[in-house]
Amino acid sequence: MLRPRKSFAQHWLKSEKALDAIIKAAACQQSDRILEIGPGTGILTRRLLPLVQSLVAVEIDLDLCKLLAKQLGKNENFLLLQGDFLTLDLPSHLAAFPKFQKPNKVVANIPYNITGPIIEKLLGTIANPNPEPFESIVLLVQKEVAERLYAKAGSKTFGALSVRVQYLADCELICPVPAGAFYPPPKVDSAVVRLRPRQIDKPALDPRRLENLVKLGFAAKRKMLRNNLQSVVDRDRLTHLLEQLEINPQARAEDLSTQQWVTLTNLLTNE
Repeated sequence: MLRPRKSFAQHWLKSEKALDAIIKAAACQQSDRILEIGPGTGILTRRLLPLVQSLVAVEIDLDLCKLLAKQLGKNENFLLLQGDFLTLDLPSHLAAFPKFQKPNKVVANIPYNITGPIIEKLLGTIANPNPEPFESIVLLVQKEVAERLYAKAGSKTFGALSVRVQYLADCELICPVPAGAFYPPPKVDSAVVRLRPRQIDKPALDPRRLENLVKLGFAAKRKMLRNNLQSVVDRDRLTHLLEQLEINPQARAEDLSTQQWVTLTNLLTNE
């Protein structure tokens, strides 16, 4: 009998209620091509397969791959790739399987220890957004991370991750998922979130500069923004710009919305 491995941060979902919520959030259609990261024992995979055109699953655990291949391998719309999603060149692998076109949606219960890197690979970065964005990304993540993803400016949970993700996608909370919904139960609660990548209405004139300002701005959250950014922006100049944007000169990084970060960057770029 296979057991979850701590080395892969495996916590297998067992709650039908949570599965129902994920499936509903994915809003699957027969034309959809799904990417699932870390299918585990295939509990979500089995629910998805009858609903979609194709499903590509990426699993790092070789023993689980053997199990999935044995139990689900006969499904013609199922492709299993063994490897680390973070280093896997998915397009080159799919080129060998013409039947499995580029996935248009992501549905997954992802390992909590690599949530940030996975989201970055799916969305891209502020400076380098994914040129072929997914229609939607439904993820089961740690509750604390979920709160940061959909946090609003001014809240304690609003941080650099919030700005980076919200610059590229709309994020919404679907539902909380308690620790008892998994085997073995993790030490934290979880949540289902949905990201909808979108065109950037008012993009940064210099995305790399925005990325750097956000990183510096949130480096020490308790400090005022003019102190965190003083290595790249004169304090008096920044105070003037904040006042121009009707933002308190004593504001901290979390007090600026994503759009205000963009506007501030553009003002600095236009100087």
